[in-house]
Amino acid sequence: MLFSLTEEEILIRDTARRFAAERLAPHAEALDRGEGRAALVANLRELAQNGFAALNAPAAFGGSEAGSVAFALSIEELAYACAATAVTMSVTNMVAEVINAVASPEQKAEHLPKLADGTYAAGAFCLTESNAGSDPSAMRLRARQDGSDYVLDGEKIYITSAEYAGVFVVWAVTDPQAPRGKGISVFLVPAGAPGLIVGKAEKKLGQHGSATNIVSFDNCRVPASAMMGRENDGFRVAVGELAGGRIGVAALSLGIARAAMDKAKAYMMERKQFGKTLAELQGLQWMVADRETDLEAARLLILNAAATKDRGEPYAKQASMAKLFASEAAHRATDTAVQIFGGAGYIADAGVERHLRDARITRIYEGTSEIQRLVIARETLK
Repeated sequence: MLFSLTEEEILIRDTARRFAAERLAPHAEALDRGEGRAALVANLRELAQNGFAALNAPAAFGGSEAGSVAFALSIEELAYACAATAVTMSVTNMVAEVINAVASPEQKAEHLPKLADGTYAAGAFCLTESNAGSDPSAMRLRARQDGSDYVLDGEKIYITSAEYAGVFVVWAVTDPQAPRGKGISVFLVPAGAPGLIVGKAEKKLGQHGSATNIVSFDNCRVPASAMMGRENDGFRVAVGELAGGRIGVAALSLGIARAAMDKAKAYMMERKQFGKTLAELQGLQWMVADRETDLEAARLLILNAAATKDRGEPYAKQASMAKLFASEAAHRATDTAVQIFGGAGYIADAGVERHLRDARITRIYEGTSEIQRLVIARETLK
């Protein structure tokens, strides 16, 4: 099978690479220290203005119509420089895709252009709850109909970009008597809506630059027109959109892994032990060979999943395989990079310990590695 990129995909990839090197990489360490949030938001807006926030949205609403392969290539390049920025762009693209997939024409016209042009610095995907993580059908956030409105009460956790999101896609129970997963609907809630409360930022192991917040809904009233798609059909929508998000996390994982291994390989060419450079030592050569094989396999799985999606074919299995393998490969690559640096790798100045911390979450969010295995097995055996 020939994985040749189109001229447009190459242009988008190279544009993302240049932007990442010039604008993201210089700020990555500061973001990791919890500094430079204003620069992050400015970069998010500029990325949107360059077409990266709504890569799969229609041009009629300001989107790029670039496709999933271009999306994967872009997220990989952004993550190579700054995983915190990359995850924000990945989630914002997920929000744009779910709006494009199920929103009304009026909802699309109101929100997609603002995501596409950076009016909204980001979009927020509000699904996870304290008792509904790997099993989102167990959610408890309630949307109660009151005349021509719905009133939302409950809490979502681990919400990426909540502090600077312009719009929140929110899943809530609209029929508590329905079987699990059958009484859930999805709503569009703008930032600043009365009763929408963005809580404290979580202190995390990695990806410090990306805000992760609790989002509470306290008697949050929205018009019935805020519902996207059909009532009680939201769980199906969530499951479908998570598959696309897994391609994004897989690409992000690959970008982090590449960055770590590139630093490790450069260090091997310079550092000498036992009268030789590290690059001349067979034990370390084999470590590099294994990781390079991992990264190439991850790249092919990601491209296959993205191309399958672009063809309009079922891609849940391919997305889960890409996400599972790439995230686990990123764990191996970043750990190997630290090991190659030795004691220096454990020190922040080398930069590889940040990649190790940033990579750890990729095996958890958008579905843990264990959930990916369940999806792959289900799709294989059904």
